[in-house]
Amino acid sequence: MGLVIYLDGSLVPEEEAVVSVFDHGLLYGDGVFEGIRAYAGRVFKLAEHIDRFYQSAHSILLAPGLSREEMIRVVVDTCRANGIRDGYIRLVATRGRGDLGLDPGKCPKATVFCIAATIQLYPAELYDKGMAIVTVPTRRNVPEAVNPRIKSLNYLNNVLAKIEAGLAGVAEAVMLNADGYVAEATGDNIFIVKKGVLYTPPASIGILDGITRDTVMELAARKGLAVSESLFTRHDIFIADECFLTGTAAELIPVVKVDGRTIGDGRPGPVTRDLMARYRDLTRAEGYPIG
Repeated sequence: MGLVIYLDGSLVPEEEAVVSVFDHGLLYGDGVFEGIRAYAGRVFKLAEHIDRFYQSAHSILLAPGLSREEMIRVVVDTCRANGIRDGYIRLVATRGRGDLGLDPGKCPKATVFCIAATIQLYPAELYDKGMAIVTVPTRRNVPEAVNPRIKSLNYLNNVLAKIEAGLAGVAEAVMLNADGYVAEATGDNIFIVKKGVLYTPPASIGILDGITRDTVMELAARKGLAVSESLFTRHDIFIADECFLTGTAAELIPVVKVDGRTIGDGRPGPVTRDLMARYRDLTRAEGYPIG
């Protein structure tokens, strides 16, 4: 039996969940989305995800046509319709059906859909042993172009970097910004630990302002770990004591090798392991009930 999808006001079988070939989300990547997780019958950080969804939509002058409260209900109802207690939710708003031209004014109504299913971004063993990643030639979009803080459907920049990671034989990549500073991975934020301080790039340089990133910084501060949003380079990763990535789908995943350089002792470090455990406990203790 297939999934049940929310599409423009109705819950329909996935075979019937279709959008027009003239939808500007398909033709031009003109839209926004959120990836959200459910744990133990609760949707984790749902209010934060909905807020970011509407911030992204506002930035591109896209009106989803539903209130925040209605959009929360869309997510919860889609989870309930699919029996999801532990899973991954993809919420999407596109500019909607238009014509073959670029003009968004030709799209009178947004398309909104929601998918609730499951996801496994990386193999389980990588969470235990850590992963190797590489720096790729493709640079992160500059904020003056397609700002990475907008979670838009235009992910070709990330896709190209992901292709380069695959060609290098690894699952993930480090992307630099136009000035050569570390920005983020293709779908995750990046952290390093050096001498007891947790570092991550500031959102202002052109990265997604990740909800998991923010949660990890809060967890680190609660345990008394110093946290710094600072610029750093590949060299800083190479000489770090620990490195890990964060994202809604990935959660926290350790990095033990970057561009052939072993990070620390080549195993997930104590700060990383502790934050992984704290994050896991938090996801199972908080969230919006699915019912």
